[in-house]
Amino acid sequence: MKLQSLFILIILIFFSCKKDKPDIVYDPTPVDLKIPVVFKDRILPPVIPKNNPLTKEGIALGKKLFYDPVLSKNHSLACASCHRQGSGFTNNQRFAKGVEQKEVKRNTMPLVNVAWNYYEKYAWDGHANSIEIVAEHTITDPLEMNNTWENAIDDLENDDEYPELFTKAFGTEKITKELASKAIAQFIRTISSANSKFDKYLRGEAELTFDERMGYFIFEAEEKGDCFHCHGSIDNPLWTDNRFHNNGMDDEFKDLGLENVTGLKSDRGRFRTPSLRNLKFTAPYMHDGRYATLDEVIDHYSEGLVFSPSIDPLMKSAYKGGVHLTAKEKKQLKAFLLSLSDDELVNNPEYEPGK
Repeated sequence: MKLQSLFILIILIFFSCKKDKPDIVYDPTPVDLKIPVVFKDRILPPVIPKNNPLTKEGIALGKKLFYDPVLSKNHSLACASCHRQGSGFTNNQRFAKGVEQKEVKRNTMPLVNVAWNYYEKYAWDGHANSIEIVAEHTITDPLEMNNTWENAIDDLENDDEYPELFTKAFGTEKITKELASKAIAQFIRTISSANSKFDKYLRGEAELTFDERMGYFIFEAEEKGDCFHCHGSIDNPLWTDNRFHNNGMDDEFKDLGLENVTGLKSDRGRFRTPSLRNLKFTAPYMHDGRYATLDEVIDHYSEGLVFSPSIDPLMKSAYKGGVHLTAKEKKQLKAFLLSLSDDELVNNPEYEPGK
């Protein structure tokens, strides 16, 4: 009896001393995406899915996942490994390498202003119709993180922090690939760039040099650079139309581009137009990173256009090999293009890990 009473006493003491784990309150804080001044009254509002609204908790979780290599097969690679803030959320390699040190097939696209992609087709060939799908596929792509979602979820569920963070963001400790992808997409949608020298000029806060002004004239003039059809203008300060074009780089194609998605020969060699923002940080250029410098890109459009059956009708100078700019015009066009680079983006603490 004495032993039984002692045993009961020990149990009572244990439970009286044990602190109950406090309930985690699911009360997400809605977040309105900041609209840059130069976007207002020029372009439509950002595209935020109704089934994945921005919240403070969701963005914080997405940011942690973006920088955490836990999602990769051997915990060696994070989203941020290939999308580096200091490189305009790309990585300055022609082809990034995944966890198995195999090169991906295309150059890394910058993750900037993607919330304003009104056509909702992502990646160079438009194979994904949401940022969520891009994030979900990246984890299992054998050339990228090469993981399974089962393994990734197991690691997240056994982590000290993630179950609570998922509960705060989505109201459940049950982690799924859909919720993880939604969180990453929320963070990516907050990454915006709209404070370049040219943006400041549009806001009346800076003056352009003579070469920068002339470069913009060349960019806009159909008889000169004729760049605005695909790459925007002051009325489209995204500096991309987010559509798909064959821009006269080849006459034969190993990478079929949009044709891989649509099956149409007319889409052969068509790739999504990259934004001209932050060219100062995002070399090399084009879908295959073939041009190491901005000068090479300008030379391509000036005298390097190649005709093919699916070449975009907007490449009106393809029949003569390009627009044939003078050396001075090339210098001025380059000056304008570099004025679209945003030093604030690569130093913004909002996008840094742990901030």
